[in-house]
Amino acid sequence: MSASTQRLVPNVFEAAVAAQLVADGRLTAPDVAAARVLSDKWNTELGETLSATGKLSALEWGRAVAAQLRLRLVDLAQEPPDPGLIHPNERPDYISLGVMPWRMLPDGAIVIAATRPLAPVVRAWAAARFPGRAITYVVTAKFDIIWAVQCSFDHLIEADAREALFNARPDLSAKTTLTVNQVIVTWVVLSVVIIAMFIRPLQTAILISSMVTVLYTGCFLFRFMLTWVGAHRRMDVTVSPSEVASLNDADLPVFTVLVPMYREAAVLPILVESIRRMDYPRAKLDVKLVLEAEDVETIDAAKALQAESPFEIIRVPPSEPKTKPKACNYALRFARGEYVVVFDAEDIPEPDQLKKVVAVFRSSKPNVVCVQARLNYYNRDDNFLTRMFTLEYSLWFDYLLPGLHALNIPIPLGGTSNHFRTAALLRVGAWDPYNVTEDADLGVRMTQEGMRVVVVNSTTYEEANGVLGSWINQRSRWIKGYMQTWLVHMRNPLRLRRQLGFGAFWGFQLFIGFPPLTALLNPLLWATFIITMIVGPERLRPLFPGVILYLAVFNLLVGNAMCIYFSILAVAKRRWYMLVPWGLLAPAYWVLHSVAAYKALWQLIVKPHHWEKTTHGTSATTVATLAELNRREQRMPAE
Repeated sequence: MSASTQRLVPNVFEAAVAAQLVADGRLTAPDVAAARVLSDKWNTELGETLSATGKLSALEWGRAVAAQLRLRLVDLAQEPPDPGLIHPNERPDYISLGVMPWRMLPDGAIVIAATRPLAPVVRAWAAARFPGRAITYVVTAKFDIIWAVQCSFDHLIEADAREALFNARPDLSAKTTLTVNQVIVTWVVLSVVIIAMFIRPLQTAILISSMVTVLYTGCFLFRFMLTWVGAHRRMDVTVSPSEVASLNDADLPVFTVLVPMYREAAVLPILVESIRRMDYPRAKLDVKLVLEAEDVETIDAAKALQAESPFEIIRVPPSEPKTKPKACNYALRFARGEYVVVFDAEDIPEPDQLKKVVAVFRSSKPNVVCVQARLNYYNRDDNFLTRMFTLEYSLWFDYLLPGLHALNIPIPLGGTSNHFRTAALLRVGAWDPYNVTEDADLGVRMTQEGMRVVVVNSTTYEEANGVLGSWINQRSRWIKGYMQTWLVHMRNPLRLRRQLGFGAFWGFQLFIGFPPLTALLNPLLWATFIITMIVGPERLRPLFPGVILYLAVFNLLVGNAMCIYFSILAVAKRRWYMLVPWGLLAPAYWVLHSVAAYKALWQLIVKPHHWEKTTHGTSATTVATLAELNRREQRMPAE
C-alpha cells in the first residue's frame, strides 16, 4: 500500500488542526464531522479528505498545519530547494511522500520541506537520506512539491518522456520510420516490379492482380472468422453490482487519471464533472490535467475551475514531437496511483468504472496488465459520420475484439479508457511518443511481453467526430499510426513470429498491416471496376485468369456484402434499429477511409510524427451539456 492510501498523521493532531480552522471560521463543525466520517470510511487523512471534497485548499490545510506546529510555511515557487540537495532519482519519493530537501543550515543541519512533517515514513525517509545529520522541517503544500519537481527536473523528465523507449529499445520505437534494411528491401522490390513491367508487362500485371485478389480474399475471410469467433465468445470480464458494492473503500488504492488535452478549454468542464461523479473515494483520485505549457487558454480555463485537490495541472514543456503519448509519458512520471487510466477531455465514463477495474485486477492473474472499458458515443444520431462511427465501434467491441482475444492475436487498444497496472506500464516502456496511434503499438508490445488485455463491462461515452475535415485528420492519424506500428514490429519478422506464434503473427498482418494497404488499393480497384463496365469485361479478362477471376467476383459481391452485414448486425445486437439502414451506406464511408489513407501515406513520408489534432466540442449534445453545466454553476451562489 502506497503512502497516500494510509494514515500518516496522528488523529489527535488532525483534530487539533481542524479545531483551529473551525475557531478561525474557515470550517464549520459539521464540515469537520462529515469529513471525519469520510476519512474513516476511506482510510485517508482528514486534510486530504477536506481538500478533496472542496472544503478548503491543500494550501490552507498546510498553513494550518504550520501554525499548529509553529513551523514556517514555505512557498517553493518563491523559494525553490537548494539544487545541491535534490537528486533526479528521488523524484518518485518526492511525489509519493510529499517531501523535498530544501536547505542546509550553517551548522550542517538539513531542512526538509514536507506536507506531512509528523508522518513516520517521512521522518524515516529523511533519516535514511541524510544519516547522522540533524534534520528540521518546514511545511509546504502538495502543489508546491509538484511545481518544484517540475522546475528542478523539467528537462530530464521531458527527455525521459520523449526518449526513454528509444534509448532502451530503439528497435521498438517509431522515431525511425524505416530502417536501413527496410529501405533496401523496399528499393529492391520496387526495382524488380518496374523492371518486370518493362520486360513482361502482361505477366507482371497478372501476378500483381492475383496477389491483390488473394490478399483481399484473405482479409475478408479473416474478418469473417473474427466475427464468427467473437459472436460466440465473451471477452468482457463481468463485474456485478454486488461485487462493486462489496469493495471496501478503505482498501482501495490510489488511482491516477491522466487527461491529456490541447486547446480544449471548451470541453474541460465535462471531464471534470464526470470525474466528480465517479464512485471512488475522492481523496484516492490522482487526476492529472496534462496540458501543453504554451496552451495558455486551456491552462487558464483549468485554473478558473478551481477544482478540488485531486485535480492537478501538469504542464508539458514544448518539444517535438508534440503528441499525446509524449504528454502521457511526461505526466506518468508524476503518478501516485497503483493503477493509471487515460481519459479524453470529452469522455463520460460510467461512475462505477474504476471500482470495476480494481475488482478485475484483483481477480486476474498478474499478466493481465490492462483493462479496457468499452467505448461508444453519446451523439450517434448527429449525422452520417457519427452514425458510421457508431456502427464501426459496435462491430469492434462486440465482435472483433472478442475474436482477437479468443485467438490470442495482439489487441490494438482504444485511445481512451485504458486502465493499466502502473508498474507494468513503466516496465514495458509506456507509450511510444513517436507513434501517432500509440495505443495500437502498446497493445502489440504488451502481447510480445506475454501480457494480457481484458475488457470490462463498463462503457465510456465520448463524442463521435462529426465534422468531415476533423474526421479526415483523425482517421489519417490512426491509419498512419497503424503503418508505423506495422513497420516497427516487422523490422525483425522472425523474432515477431517467434514471440507471437504462427497464428497471432498472421493475425497481426491481417489486422494491423493489411487494412491501411487495402484502404490505399481500394480506389485502384474501384477504378478497374468502372473501366471494366465502360470497355467491357472481355478487355480486362486477361488480367484475371482462371480462379483469380472467381475470387475477384467473390470479393466484390460476397466480401463487401459480408462487411456491410456485419456492421448492421452489430447495431442490431444493441437494439439500435434506427441505425440499421445506415449500414447500407458503408461503401461511401470506405471512400473517406481511402482519402484519409492517402493523406496518412503522404504524412508518413514527409512528417511521420505530426499529430493531427481532433476538434472536440462540436456536437449538439456536447454544447447542450456545457450549457447545462454553466447554468448550474451560475445558480450555485444563489443556492
